Amino acid sequence: MRWIRYEADGGTSYGILEGDEVEEVSGSPFGAHRRTGKHRALSSVRLLIPVVPPTFYAAGINYEVHVREAAALLGREPSLPEKPDIGYRANNALIAHGEPIVKPRDSGERFQYEGELVVVIGKEAKHLSEAEALSCVFGYTVGNDVSERDWQAGDRTMWRAKNTDTFKPMGPWIETDASLETMQTTVRLNGRVVSDFPTNNMIFGVAAYISAMTRHLTLYPGDVVWMGTDGATQNMKPGDTVEIEISGVGTLRNPVTAEA
Repeated sequence: MRWIRYEADGGTSYGILEGDEVEEVSGSPFGAHRRTGKHRALSSVRLLIPVVPPTFYAAGINYEVHVREAAALLGREPSLPEKPDIGYRANNALIAHGEPIVKPRDSGERFQYEGELVVVIGKEAKHLSEAEALSCVFGYTVGNDVSERDWQAGDRTMWRAKNTDTFKPMGPWIETDASLETMQTTVRLNGRVVSDFPTNNMIFGVAAYISAMTRHLTLYPGDVVWMGTDGATQNMKPGDTVEIEISGVGTLRNPVTAEA
């Protein structure tokens, strides 16, 4: 099932997407809800980020090739993680499918995409084993972890490099029936494939992360966990369009513009 969050007729609603038609839902997929029977064309609504997360989590470096590529970029020796490491991102950076990624005036050339699987939590979870961990997952969506690499290398934290406004496109919807084992992530820059990898080829998988996280914190409905990316990334510039496709989930597409 595909859940979207959208704007129409001056209001915001959740809906269930079937083909090119949206059925409006009263309430939230994370609480009490019902189908209203009101349908409209997908083309007639404005897609919003599929969930506003109570907490926005991001996995640390989680694919071996990307670890090595990132280390080379920063002039460091690669160091593979020995355990799942989690960080946090800011909701102010979130934008929806189709909205522009804005390159700041004072940013450098190393302004780059990262295609990521996003795990959407569906119910409160604490102290889950790896075998139990996926029971709290509501579904999956797609994220583009935009990064400014000069800021990333130079700041003591990644507050600018990762959390600047528009740096976290997410969408277009939440898919509840996707299979981790069969997902493939494909990144396109202006229609050209620049990255292609098995989505589940992680150093630590979704279940390992959720289990490790819930030993120490409680996950709540609507929380999101971005799972990292693989391979090398390339520079984006104003006028470009970046697409992140995860098979069985969907395709997130955003243009790049310059700050006015």
